Amino acid sequence: MIDIKVIRENPEKFKKAAKDKRFEVDIDKLLEIDSVLKGHKQQLQEITTEKNKLGKSIPTLADSEKKAALDGLASLKENEAGINDKVKRLQPEYDSLMQQVPQPTDDEVPVGKDDTENVELRKEGTIREFDFEPKDHMELGLALDIIDVERGVKLAGTRNYFLKGDGALLHWAVLRFSLDYMVGKGYEPMMVPLLARDEVMRGTGYFPGSEEQTYQMERDELSLVGTAEVPMTAYHMGEILKVDELPKKYVSLSSCFRREAGAAGKDTYGLYRIHQFDKVEQVVICENDDDQSAKFHEEILANSEAVMQAMGLPYRVVAVCSGDLGRGQAKKYDIEAWMPSRDNYCETHSASKFYEFQARRMNMRYKDAKTKKNMFCHTLNNTVIASPRVLIPILELYQNKDGSVTIPKVLRPYMGNKEKITKEYI
Repeated sequence: MIDIKVIRENPEKFKKAAKDKRFEVDIDKLLEIDSVLKGHKQQLQEITTEKNKLGKSIPTLADSEKKAALDGLASLKENEAGINDKVKRLQPEYDSLMQQVPQPTDDEVPVGKDDTENVELRKEGTIREFDFEPKDHMELGLALDIIDVERGVKLAGTRNYFLKGDGALLHWAVLRFSLDYMVGKGYEPMMVPLLARDEVMRGTGYFPGSEEQTYQMERDELSLVGTAEVPMTAYHMGEILKVDELPKKYVSLSSCFRREAGAAGKDTYGLYRIHQFDKVEQVVICENDDDQSAKFHEEILANSEAVMQAMGLPYRVVAVCSGDLGRGQAKKYDIEAWMPSRDNYCETHSASKFYEFQARRMNMRYKDAKTKKNMFCHTLNNTVIASPRVLIPILELYQNKDGSVTIPKVLRPYMGNKEKITKEYI
């Protein structure tokens, strides 16, 4: 959420942000309601002052004057009740509009309509050239008996799957290696709840906007989270932290759930776009300082790149354009791994910087050492690794002519030091 004072000072900045990010929000209507509410609240303050003044004077008044004073007090209370009713009617509309205002992007973020206009920053690694006809991950998975989509669909509907044998072990190896790497970098591991209340979904910026992508359990007023970012970022919701506690650096391995609403007919083949997956996620909560945010944004990107490099996967880094950013993101990098079967670089990571957008919604603050004022924290997050999507480039790039798959060296200790996945599961 944005500070209303900042919107009042420069409404055109937020109109541009909404246009660039392709969000519909009526800034003029917001400011109109804000002005009315501001006037009502000023009136209420004046009434309170007058009530206090009258209340203190009544015991000192003569009997002949008390009736007029009491009548005046009753009139003030009646007026107060009427204004409070107006505030109660307007406040929900104001709150709704405030939640729709997007975070303006950093100046260097490219303006564009969608992910087709993201800007490549650099490529890392070498794309393998095959001296045989390579198979895609599903052909490999079925032949090696490590992926079973057919039974996954039978049990749970489209975009579901089973990983079996070395397929399951490879999946867990990727996740465990990534988690161990992040713990070694000083990030505190967390096991998080996968259910969240609406206030948490609103606080992290997923509501409003992502309701259609979220599995919601209306009866319990809970939602299955699409990322561990939600519970990790909201962990200190409503708290005032000590400045010497910052930065908070957290990492979590969790299951994630996404409805993929609106993706009918898109990426239906294989493991690319699915309803349930596992992800190692990193979150940083730091001081309200733009330079610190920029530093940690580069750090969380570097963490994920190090994991990709350790597994020997070629990838590129792109600057995400305005139209592909979420409501709260000021800047985002995507890492896209090379996937032979898709003949393209495809998204596997997203590193996001929010400034105080999420913290303001969650009322998550710290006491500044110099000013002694309570300041809203800054928050950032990035995927460390997500599987089984990352299994696509691993299986396809590490396949051999005989149909086996060589296991990346850094993952072998997590798979009993096995070097290859073959038809025979041992």
